[in-house]
Amino acid sequence: MGAEVGEMAVEVERAFIGAGCNRIVHNVSWGACDLISFGAQNAVAIFCPKTAQILTTLPGHKAYVNCTHWLPSSKFAFKAKNLESHYLLSGDADGAILLWELSLANKKWRNVLQVPEKHKKGVTCISAIVMSQTDALFASSSSDGVVSIWEIIFPSSAGGECKLSCLDSIVACKKPMVALSFVELPGKGGHLALAMGGLDNKIHIYSGERSGKSVRACELKGHTDWIRCLDFSLPTYENGETSILLVSSSQDKGIRIWKLALLNDHAHNPKEETSLAAYIKGPIFVAGSSSYQISLESLLIGHEDWVYSVEWQPPQSSSIDGIECYQPQSILSASMDKTMMIWQPEKTTGIWMNMVTVGELSHCALGFYGGHWSPSGNSILAHGYGGSFHHWKNVGTDFDDWKPQKVPSGHFAPVSDISWARDGENLLSVSHDQTSRVFSAWSNESLIEDGEAWHEIARPQVHGHDINCVTMVRGKGNHRFVSGADEKVARVFEAPLSFLKTLNHTTSQNSSIADDLPSNVQILGANMSALGLSQKPIYLYASPESKERNNNEGIDTLETIPEAVPTVLTEPPIEEQLAWHTLWPESHKLYGHGNELFSLCSDHEGKLVASSCKAQLASVAEIWLWQVGSWKAVGRLHSHSLTVTQLEFSHDNSFLLSVSRDRHFSIFAIKQTGQDEVSHELVVRQEAHKRIIWACSWNPFGHEFATGSRDKTVKIWQLINGSSVKVLMTLPTFQSSITALSWLGVDSQKNRGLLAVGMENGLVELWTLSNTRNENGGVAAPNAALAVRFDPFMCHVSAVHRLRWRNAKKSEDSTSVQLASCGADHCVRLFQVHV
Repeated sequence: MGAEVGEMAVEVERAFIGAGCNRIVHNVSWGACDLISFGAQNAVAIFCPKTAQILTTLPGHKAYVNCTHWLPSSKFAFKAKNLESHYLLSGDADGAILLWELSLANKKWRNVLQVPEKHKKGVTCISAIVMSQTDALFASSSSDGVVSIWEIIFPSSAGGECKLSCLDSIVACKKPMVALSFVELPGKGGHLALAMGGLDNKIHIYSGERSGKSVRACELKGHTDWIRCLDFSLPTYENGETSILLVSSSQDKGIRIWKLALLNDHAHNPKEETSLAAYIKGPIFVAGSSSYQISLESLLIGHEDWVYSVEWQPPQSSSIDGIECYQPQSILSASMDKTMMIWQPEKTTGIWMNMVTVGELSHCALGFYGGHWSPSGNSILAHGYGGSFHHWKNVGTDFDDWKPQKVPSGHFAPVSDISWARDGENLLSVSHDQTSRVFSAWSNESLIEDGEAWHEIARPQVHGHDINCVTMVRGKGNHRFVSGADEKVARVFEAPLSFLKTLNHTTSQNSSIADDLPSNVQILGANMSALGLSQKPIYLYASPESKERNNNEGIDTLETIPEAVPTVLTEPPIEEQLAWHTLWPESHKLYGHGNELFSLCSDHEGKLVASSCKAQLASVAEIWLWQVGSWKAVGRLHSHSLTVTQLEFSHDNSFLLSVSRDRHFSIFAIKQTGQDEVSHELVVRQEAHKRIIWACSWNPFGHEFATGSRDKTVKIWQLINGSSVKVLMTLPTFQSSITALSWLGVDSQKNRGLLAVGMENGLVELWTLSNTRNENGGVAAPNAALAVRFDPFMCHVSAVHRLRWRNAKKSEDSTSVQLASCGADHCVRLFQVHV
């Protein structure tokens, strides 16, 4: 995608997406195309397990995405040979269900349709059965108590129209259903059965013809708590008996396997239905001309907490042409006890046993919401309480050997701020999920085309409050950042030795940066405190006595926290390492503000940090200046009457610009007068917009700046002689509130730049700004034009919170630069912009 404007052609492509998984059951699906779908806030995200990269996010939902389901899923991979298109269903918290098409030829996505009759409440589960390459049925359950059954006829060629028809709506009982599974019954007539389970602790089986209504067949009792997951196997043929197995999991911590056996015509006697034999063997139901008896086959006890998901290993082809296939006797279960288990019948006795257990995470994870098989059955994936993925692959040849694999990761709540490291070698983000994360490019990735892929490499702060703002301190010395959360203190963090050494393994690290690092870093890493507020340093040469003493202190506390083991990472870390062993020690606390911190910025030499907090009074809305190093408060700047929403120093560090909820901007002249002294003077205060001003950004080549507001306008201003301002121009009104701005300098001779504009609807635009200066430094006619509008499939699906160019000035010889963004959709995104 690109655009031609004057002399400037701009192309944009997606470089990286970091996002966590919505924390809800049935949210993840592994498709027969070997891609994984999950909900990330209101978007459906797609990731590739081989490269551990999120490929795209699909915009369209207006509420949280609760569940996704591939057509065909890994269960029907054996039916998915030579398909041109794969389809995906997604359901949200408003009851809407969307159908998406992925064309395998060009890897393009499109939104095919929205299911016409919305559920009245959130969708809780979607289950489907693929009948043929052009025909599938799916059922959806909702908190409104209704289960709907639909038939989809797929087009014969990619890009055609899908036909959708509603077959039935079922209300099984007064309580909602949260688990569904479809199966084609063996025997004549091709009847289908649908199992559903939910809040009444029973499994309800409905059966019917393909196109007709479903009728209640029977109920299965046994579980003593909510049923969370159901899955039918393919038919199995043993000793002349045809049967299907149904596995169910529940919050009673148990897993049950039920057997549906096809009865021979002469074996079934109608009088027997009420007899003692039927009571012992289990209920019998009739579908068409066939009868089926259901009995409890096995009860699997092993998990210590709610079992959220169970899934049969996908059928495997038993012949070369792939037509014949068999059902492996293997079940994957995932539980809130932080483990996934693989269950298989023992060879000699046939008793179902737990053969493999993976998981047992660090203390901060609260367990798994679901577990899924890959289509080939050699990989398993869990998604957890921290929005995280956990992927294991069986790398053993003669015996099982499950090893953890790389996965994508990211925040699981709105991302409030981002900041580049001083040379742009990595990106730091903070979020309302109470963590800060560092993302960096990692080289020599054999599976990525250009050899560079971005991954999360550290989680410096894991906090007890939502984090609202952050700034990396520029200038020489160690990597430091200041973060502000929903508390009155700002906290300063310094990179430990383990992180500095890890950086040598990432791609963007060059030797000159390593020379800048202080040689006296004595801190290896950091430990979490019991309340999750302060992070204590782990010293390089800690004496053994001090360690023992620390351990004794923890005996009386409610929660014992394990010791962190900081290590140098030579490959991108997995969740278990990130959650615990990559913390940075906190070096200072900055006290002064009267309310929760709201915005932070650092000057370009690394000498000052400015901070503001939430305010409804002029006395609280002051801006504090802190000196880097001594961390003393060296100034309190008064001007605004409500919360200051963003702060930014001009690129020569002589002015500080602030914008506020009070619709004004202010400019302060800042001078370093002595060693520890800073003079500051308010030079301009002006009402700029009709509504709250959310964003501001300076031109890197001069004293022009942009402001963006809820009134949907962006204005370009110039500071004249350091004492007055005039408005140079107002960009045409945008479709949505302006929530983020970032100005990139492209050509200093012509004073030309690119302004990135982020909006509340998630969209991003780039505008070229050029203006020639006349002799006395004033600006002649300014010029602005839309350079490019980002494709909605690349953009955020909720408000953009911050935009940051990788380096504020573009080097003259390079043709491309990177733009980072973060937003309310839990995503951190990186765009490659070719100028």
